Amino acid sequence: MSGQTDMNTGNPTRRRVFVAGHRGMVGSAICRRLETEPVEIVTRTRGELDLTNQAAVSAFFAAERIDAVILAAARVGGILANAEQPVDFLQDNLQIQTNVIGAAAAAGVPRLVFLGSSCIYPKFAEQPIREDALMTAPLEPTNQWYAIAKIAGVYLCQAYRQQHGLSYVSAMPTNLYGPNDNFDLATSHVLPALIRKFVEAAEAASPDVEIWGSGTPLREFMHVDDLADAIVFLLDTYDGDAPINVGSGQEISIGNLARLVARETGFAGMLRFNTSKPDGTPRKLMDSGHLAALGWSPRISLEDGIRQAVRWYLDNRAELGADGKADRPS
Repeated sequence: MSGQTDMNTGNPTRRRVFVAGHRGMVGSAICRRLETEPVEIVTRTRGELDLTNQAAVSAFFAAERIDAVILAAARVGGILANAEQPVDFLQDNLQIQTNVIGAAAAAGVPRLVFLGSSCIYPKFAEQPIREDALMTAPLEPTNQWYAIAKIAGVYLCQAYRQQHGLSYVSAMPTNLYGPNDNFDLATSHVLPALIRKFVEAAEAASPDVEIWGSGTPLREFMHVDDLADAIVFLLDTYDGDAPINVGSGQEISIGNLARLVARETGFAGMLRFNTSKPDGTPRKLMDSGHLAALGWSPRISLEDGIRQAVRWYLDNRAELGADGKADRPS
């Protein structure tokens, strides 16, 4: 990632990159990756800057010299959280995106990468899912509120490109996991929930563990450190109007994922699939061919990544709250 030059002294200056959401799993991984680059990382906690507060966000960008933004802040959660908090998932994400993208544009920030989600694509999109599948069919109902907000963010970046000529782009990550994940069983995604369930079941010598759904849906997972590397790569290389998929290409059924986590946690009991619970989208594999054509590919295998994630949870759960998530406002 190249630096810049001070027009008065001719000396090199460091590019100032604002990472919105730096305390979360994705944002913290991006900060770790940026620490290896010649940039100045700018961050704010939620206590310092509430991204849902339009006036505060505008004042921040007006006061700071920001060269690039990576917008990783969002309200996130699994099927249960989306079902119980539709207003929060839709409204909070719309406010965060609109405030940050709009204020960055008003302040003349030349570069922005918005992080969306693979859930923006239709429930029954042709597999693997290409970027042009966006808005071609109905969404998956179990996460539609979050998806609608993220779709709006994609189109907002396109609108600023069209109307103001700004280099604002969108990246669509697949399902993520890794350090600083959310292990709260009420709000987490499937992989961290499985890790916590199986660790606790192994320690308690439980005879079985309940898995939501039939176990047949297929999912793609990417380690968050791979995503962070891809985002830093895209920050310097991608300037397209269309969103760009960021996936691992590694697909696995929920049942086999559960068996893999069980093995890594030492759980020796039975898996009990509760088919009264929703499966969600039957299959969701991203076509990341455009990213591969630019010259980037992931490095962390699913097996190695899950092993690392289990170890991180075991090493850090004492610092996590009783609900399984750290008190780390973004």
